[in-house]
Order: sequence, then C-alpha cells, then structure tokens
Amino acid sequence: MATSFDVIVIGGGPGGYVCAIRAAQLGLSVGLVEKDRMGGVCVNIGCIPTKALLHSAYAANLVRHAAELGITTGEVKTDYGVAMKRSRRIAETNSKGADFLMKKNKIEVVKGVAKLKPGRKVEVAKAEGGTVVLEAKRAVVIATGSRPKDIPTIGLAFNGKTIFSSTEALLLEAAPKTMAIVGAGAVGAEFADVFSAFGTQVSLIEALPRILPVEDAEMSDVVAKAFKKRGIAVHAGAKIEKAQVKPTGVTLSFESGGKKETLDFDCVLVAAGRAPNVEGLGLEEAGVKLEKGFIKIDATCATSAPGYYAIGDVAGPPLLAHKGSREGMVAAEAIAGHQPQPIDYSNVPGATYCHPEVASIGLTEEACQERKLDYVVGRFPFSASGRARTSGETEGLVKIIRGKKYGEILGAHIAGAHATELIHELAVARANEYTVEEIELAIHAHPTLAEAVAEAALDSLGRVVHI
Repeated sequence: MATSFDVIVIGGGPGGYVCAIRAAQLGLSVGLVEKDRMGGVCVNIGCIPTKALLHSAYAANLVRHAAELGITTGEVKTDYGVAMKRSRRIAETNSKGADFLMKKNKIEVVKGVAKLKPGRKVEVAKAEGGTVVLEAKRAVVIATGSRPKDIPTIGLAFNGKTIFSSTEALLLEAAPKTMAIVGAGAVGAEFADVFSAFGTQVSLIEALPRILPVEDAEMSDVVAKAFKKRGIAVHAGAKIEKAQVKPTGVTLSFESGGKKETLDFDCVLVAAGRAPNVEGLGLEEAGVKLEKGFIKIDATCATSAPGYYAIGDVAGPPLLAHKGSREGMVAAEAIAGHQPQPIDYSNVPGATYCHPEVASIGLTEEACQERKLDYVVGRFPFSASGRARTSGETEGLVKIIRGKKYGEILGAHIAGAHATELIHELAVARANEYTVEEIELAIHAHPTLAEAVAEAALDSLGRVVHI
C-alpha cells in the first residue's frame, strides 16, 4: 500500500468520493480514507434508501386508489420489512458502484479512522488493526460529513429502540402502530410520508410555525393539507415540554396552538437537524479553525491551515449531498492549480421527496419581503394541468418570483408531482441569468407537467393562458 499521495481525502461520501475522482481526472494521485462503506450517509443510510422507501410508499398509496384507474385489487397489505430490505439492496448496489469508481480511477481506499497531523499527514487506525501514517504532497481534504442530533434536554436522547434517528428508522423490521416525528424539515416530512403509507399513525411535531419551515409558506401549506388529508396529525408551532420513556413506548407532553396535549407513542423519531463530524479529527493540532461549529472555508474550500481543505456537511450549510459534490469538484480543481468557478450558494436547489414533493431555488416570497424587493409572483396550479389530471396528481403548484423591473428570477418554488425533477429548468435559468420571458420563449412539450413552469412565468407577466 502506498503511503504518499498528492491528495488524501478523508471520507467517502458524495463530497469525498467526487473530490477524489475529480482529482484523479486531473492527474493527481489520490488516497481516500473511509471508516465504513463507500458512499457515506447519503448512499448507505440517507438519500438513497430513503427514496427507495418513499417509492414503496408512493406505490402503496397508488394501489389503494387503483379503482379510480379502472383496476380492481383485493385488500392492500403492506410490509415495511420487505420494503426495508429492498432499500438495503439498492443502497448496497450504489455503495458497490462507488467502490468500482475508486478502482476505475486508480484511487487507493484505506479503511479506517483518520486523524490529522501537522504537515499534511494523516494517521489512520486501520479497520483490520494497526496504524499507518499517510502523507499528502499537496493537500488533505476533510469530508467527514454529519450525524443526526438528539434533544436530551427534554428527554429525547437516542436509545436506538424507542427514541431513534433516521438511521434506525431505515432498519426497522416492521412499521410501528404509532410514531411521533419531532422535526418537520425534509427528513421528518419524508419519514412521515413513508410510515403513514405503511399503516403507522404518525404525529408530525414542529417547533416552528409551519412544517418544512425553510420552504416558501405556500409550498409548506400544500404539504400540510395533503398530510392531514391522509391522516397524518400535524402539530406546528409546538413546544415539547418533556418526554417520558416507558417500557412500552414514549409519552410526549407538548403545547400546540394554545392547547396542551399528552400523547403516548410506540416510538419517537427525532429529525431535528444534524451535527458536523469534527470531533477527534485533530483539527486544532493541524491548525484548522471552526466557525459556528463547522470548518471555516474560503471560496476554493481551503481552510485556515495551508494545505487543508473541507467540503460537504462538515464545511457548513446547506447540508445537501449535491452541494458537497460540487465543493468536492471545486476543491480538487483548486488543489490541481486550476481556477474553479466559485459556488453560488444562493443557487443550490432544495428538494424534499415526500408526496407531494417540494423543490425550490433562490428566495422565498417571505425573504423577498424582508429584503424589501420589488417583485411580482406568477403561479400555476397543477389542477389546471392536463398532464397532472391524466396521472391524478393535481395537488400543488408552480410559483415563480420575478424582479418587477428586469424580470430576473428571484426564486422558484414547486409543490407537486415530480417537483424535484422540474426544478432544474429553473436552476439552469437562474445560473444563466435568464428572465421569465426567456423561460416562456422556450417551447414546452404538451402535455407535460413542465408546461406549468412556462405558465407560471406567463402569469408573472400577466399573460397566463390556461387559468
């Protein structure tokens, strides 16, 4: 095994392995340290298996309403354990795919736990035993990711059985009868969707005034209404006073809407955010500084210590896989002596894969109001879309916010079927500084959901056709 490389990457998640591949493409020798499976949280216990479960949930709900499509079925039975095992197979396939990419790009993977040493050195406690010291001729890239946070101050400390994180939720053999989900961001909303579809009575509890609080308020409302219609109890603006762990479950006492409630649940899924993995890395010894708990980086992802870079969740929000991958490319190019295009963090799309889906880019209407911008809003509901009607997915809308004077796209928000795919037209538009007029000038095929994007652009100009 080689012990000297041009670049050493610590962490094999979507930031780390992409950085390693790009560095290898640029002719650099690369060593990558990973303590577990390649692909990191996203591939193994995050994005990929969660989306597999969401597809199972979507199929279950589709079959329940199959009679409307002229298809008669018997009693619909669900088995979370079967869906879970399918999700694990998919995650394993993706992880093996990342292993293949390492071999293809001649990247040496060292299994173990890394610790930084001065002089661009990395000490690795190897998985098979013993230690090895690796040396980076050019740079060390820190891509150690993040982990779920619990809330021990109110009794919601992880115990892996009745109070757990998304990781344990992904590995359950069966869906519980009742579940409280604390935190209604993307993770909380997605698991509420999944477990509800598999027969769990779900209570979604959010401290802020609405679920999906970082999204535009109209999009949050679409999801809240859809969830309530499906029997998910939504408690926004809720303050949990205490959690009492019992042999048979958990009792939560909370206040929401001026009403105090005490409810019993089989289990509680805590989805209240994530913490960066910065402990035990030797950051201080290497001279790498933190800012607000995350590693401080510049426009090239370089840290305060020469020769050390940081990417992905450990380098700060937004904590999104695709943001980490882009930072990985930027860091690799900077290390190789190139001048990479700086990341526009205001143009990173957000995506939540519950049903209906939510996707967004740029400013919310609330943010535009706070900044006192002069803007116009265009909307188009999927209920007016022929394509949405054909698939029976008419919930939601496309919303585009444009600058009143020049027509620039300040923000775009979609709630509805395939929103996470549709948003990219608007991401490309913003990246290239297109106006709403230029969006509309591109002919959109009929019948498609994408027509709703063009119609929302027209609506912002006062020229909407189909409503």
